[in-house]
Amino acid sequence: MIYRAIGLMSGSSLDGLDIAFVEFHENGGKWQFEIQQADCLPYSPEWKSRLENAVSLNALEYQLLHADYGHYIGERVNEFIDRYDLHYKVAVIGSHGHTTFHMPERRMTGQIGDGAAIAAETGLTVVSDLRALDIALGGQGAPIVPAGEQLLLGQYRYLLNLGGIANLTIKGARYKAFDICAANRVLNLLAGELGKAYDENGALAASGLVDEALLLELNALNYYQLPAPKSLANDFGTDTVYPIIKRRGGRLKDQLRTYVEHIIQQVLQALETDADYGLEGAQLLVTGGGALNGFLISRLKAVLKIPVIVPDEKLVLYKEALIMALMAVLRWREEVNVLSSVTGASRDSAGGAMWLGAGA
Repeated sequence: MIYRAIGLMSGSSLDGLDIAFVEFHENGGKWQFEIQQADCLPYSPEWKSRLENAVSLNALEYQLLHADYGHYIGERVNEFIDRYDLHYKVAVIGSHGHTTFHMPERRMTGQIGDGAAIAAETGLTVVSDLRALDIALGGQGAPIVPAGEQLLLGQYRYLLNLGGIANLTIKGARYKAFDICAANRVLNLLAGELGKAYDENGALAASGLVDEALLLELNALNYYQLPAPKSLANDFGTDTVYPIIKRRGGRLKDQLRTYVEHIIQQVLQALETDADYGLEGAQLLVTGGGALNGFLISRLKAVLKIPVIVPDEKLVLYKEALIMALMAVLRWREEVNVLSSVTGASRDSAGGAMWLGAGA
């Protein structure tokens, strides 16, 4: 079977809306894929502010933003389809939405970007609210990409995504995955103090020195002592980690250098939760914007005792959008797209609300 789908992802780093058009080939349970077209559409300052401040809105304003953002996404998808002449080629859209609230301990998670609005704008079938069923089943609702990784990237024992939040998938008898720490969300906040969107290639961090006292304080945060399954909300980086760094003070390049080292040490600690870490032939696939941070990757390669693989740029930047497209296809097929071994839910699930854009 051949499926053509669009995946949409808006990460916690707020760099923009990722859109990927993917062709999947499924034969006897074996999946292959090709990312045929992909774009990251940067948010305007207004949209970035609206998404960043969504958690402070009252109930009515929040619901209005949910609807507005859904229509915004649908309009951007239509432009993407026009740009690459994809009319009549897209079967389904998988939309992650933009995470606002994430409280699995209260069985609640929130991703804005109304799937019904996307379906109305595009006239295409849309799968959204991909985390909700897992949360209702007592899971963390995160990470949700391992089911897709298992089908598309099963040759790797370890998969690390360095986005706004860093998360790790470990392939074993059962897949295990969890959020590690805040990553680009904090690095970008620090770079923003110099008027930069991000620390290009990690050059600023590379010129700094590690503040050992700050590193010790960061590594002592309670979250890192918790066993998996576990997940982080976006505000962990902004409301917990960033204030610790700023209270400590010092040179900005030293803060960046120290935080890079913090990420490295937490990735190592996460890998070491696997009893077979260091197994011969095991590799770590690294994706997400942080995979393009040359200094961070060089530190990973220096510290880890397994090969670190950075794939082609399309997969680096659009892996999560790719997985959202596959999750929509799996939901359409009524097959499992969220693994309870990862999230801690009572069972695997075929998550997502489906909106039929074309009508009856």
